[in-house]
Amino acid sequence: MLVGVPKEIKNHEYRVGLTPESVAELVAHGHSVLVETGAGVGIGADDEDYRSAGAQVADTADEIFAEAEMVVKVKEPQPAECAMLRPGQVLYTYLHLAPDPDQARALMASGVTAIAYETVTSPSGGLPLLKPMSQVAGRMAVQAGATALEKAHGGRGVLLGGVPGVAPGKVVVLGGGTVGFNAAQMAVGLGADVTILDRSPEVLERLAIHFESRAKTAYSTRTRVGELIADADLVIGAVLIPGAAAPKLVERSDLATMKTGAVLVDVAIDQGGCFETSHPTTHAEPTFEVDGVVHYCVANMPGAVARTSTYALNNVTLPFALRMADLGWQEAMRRDSHLRNGLNVWNGQITCAAVAEELDSNLVDAEMALAESA
Repeated sequence: MLVGVPKEIKNHEYRVGLTPESVAELVAHGHSVLVETGAGVGIGADDEDYRSAGAQVADTADEIFAEAEMVVKVKEPQPAECAMLRPGQVLYTYLHLAPDPDQARALMASGVTAIAYETVTSPSGGLPLLKPMSQVAGRMAVQAGATALEKAHGGRGVLLGGVPGVAPGKVVVLGGGTVGFNAAQMAVGLGADVTILDRSPEVLERLAIHFESRAKTAYSTRTRVGELIADADLVIGAVLIPGAAAPKLVERSDLATMKTGAVLVDVAIDQGGCFETSHPTTHAEPTFEVDGVVHYCVANMPGAVARTSTYALNNVTLPFALRMADLGWQEAMRRDSHLRNGLNVWNGQITCAAVAEELDSNLVDAEMALAESA
């Protein structure tokens, strides 16, 4: 199979779909890899590194999309990239289609087979291709929030860890999954006053055992969320419904109860955001203010730490890429129901139930798609 790796073009996105080491693995399996020139610069990998791994280097993205049988990316395809996709081609990347009907329509119109990292599952019920970026984003959320809290960045001027004689900042984490757990770890490490909310008693028990007295836990209700954010310096939105749009846990009316200069970090922004007042921002302009509250809503947070993120991502995406290249995507999915859950778009139709529901679109069962594409 010919695998193509274009350079990411989203604002301040420095990650790359395949590392040179991943390229070498594909080549060792007998596949060809075509990498756009400069694609790996953001992780410290130049064209010669890719050539040494066995790849060919293309001058333009047009060559990648025109020739590759499978395109491996990191972020969702931008409009110019969607226009280059074609029937019979496989796209393997993050998609986040539920809050993005324009992208969904473009992928459907292209005829591409689109496989989303974020809906591939594991035998334990987890999301293995989303997990490493959730770990990165959770940890970065505290760093980003701490910076936004500085007065020069519009915040309250609060140091999360405090100092002797001055109380630490109060951090509220909405959601106790991978993002929330990692955010809490970082906030606790800084010495902040941390409370984590979730609706799963099992999750709350796990968090309470892990953090002991270093962080508090609370069952998430509308009332409890309102009480805690009113006293918070930093609120981190870390909720996820796989494949679906994030629920709005903080409404605009709630901002009036919050402290002026408090910060909201919406890690769920890829799935539409969990704060009513959120909208996607970029690393170039990461924050905005609504009713005196600073919002950080960067949609590709892990892109800022591209080397760490890319290698962490490749650790989990490469085995599936190898399987699809070796067997073809149809046979790989027939053998692996968890990979099959990653199929979002096929032959102009939506094949992911959560996405179809959010977009009010007809759903084609993935198994039916496999049968018809045999």
